[in-house]
Amino acid sequence: MKVQVDLNLCEANAICVGLAPKVFDLDDDDVLHIVVDEVPEELQKRVRMAIDRCPKAALSEG
Repeated sequence: MKVQVDLNLCEANAICVGLAPKVFDLDDDDVLHIVVDEVPEELQKRVRMAIDRCPKAALSEG
């Protein structure tokens, strides 16, 4: 699976980073980065939780 972030919607709440720190990273300027091209199978459940819990709906599977 792949995951995307809409940086126009993201408010850097970091819920996703807390759920899947091996996939999401928030830099010093509060810009969210996705650090993997393909989400490993063992992290997909946590990434889907992050997508569902994003308060601004800035994350999507794609």
